[in-house]
Amino acid sequence: MRVLITGATGLIGSHVTRLCHEKGIGVNYLSTSKGKIEKKDNYKGFYWNPSEGEMDLKALEGVNAIINLVGASIAKPWTDSNKKAIVNSRTETAKLLFDVLSKNEHSVDQFISASAIGIYPSSKDKLYAEDETAVDDSFVGKVVVKWESAVNNFQDIGIDVTKIRIGLVLAKNGGMLEKLKQPAGFNVGAPLGDGKQWQSWIHIEDLANIFIHALENELSGTYNAVAPNPVTNKELVKCVAKTMGKAMWLPNVPAIVLKTLLGEMSTIVLSSQLVSNNKIESTGFGFKYSHLSNALQDLLQ
Repeated sequence: MRVLITGATGLIGSHVTRLCHEKGIGVNYLSTSKGKIEKKDNYKGFYWNPSEGEMDLKALEGVNAIINLVGASIAKPWTDSNKKAIVNSRTETAKLLFDVLSKNEHSVDQFISASAIGIYPSSKDKLYAEDETAVDDSFVGKVVVKWESAVNNFQDIGIDVTKIRIGLVLAKNGGMLEKLKQPAGFNVGAPLGDGKQWQSWIHIEDLANIFIHALENELSGTYNAVAPNPVTNKELVKCVAKTMGKAMWLPNVPAIVLKTLLGEMSTIVLSSQLVSNNKIESTGFGFKYSHLSNALQDLLQ
């Protein structure tokens, strides 16, 4: 088996690539930098330029599935230009892949794409499953709708589509945990807002394994990628501090302060998504890190 991975060098992509190599799955990847392309038997790079509609067609040779992980970070300030980049990095790339597959011979039969639980409306009491039709009225919610719409198009050319809606990713380097570690290290960790908003999290290792599980079992449809035991923001901050052997003594950071400092971006830290993972577990997937304490012990100690 050989897969084509977009975003292969990113936080999630690097873990998925490593698992592919461990399982003997060859990896092709796409890069916008011609000078950094590798050419190994099990790891071959190819140039593409989505904004110009350019892609090396050799990237598809021998490829059975595409794992789509590309996308600009939503953690950058939400200026008009950054918002445009966040949307285009997800929709333009999907459109280019769709156009290439539509017009050329290929052996791709599955398209597995990252998505986000940010599509679900913020709620502190509703449990969301994949069949939820309501959409969060925020920039993130609108981004995910456009993202998934672009991905769904691949069904029109006979390719099975799998959408993995990702929760809060916990990893050693990068992501939200890196930002939580910094204040906790100085004993100044504090819950955000009222601290009661739900954080449906997942360990990076389990997340990478979900992508491989979807590949090996030829899953199609939408799946939430979150651990079995979500926590509140207050519980998350407290557990990070405790795992690091630090105290958490500062009062909550009021929502009004966060809105003043972050503006529209405050929805990232204040929104609440309590998300079910029953569907992915029903396919036989087992989580290695089901509880936050175990995940943090692995990542912080």
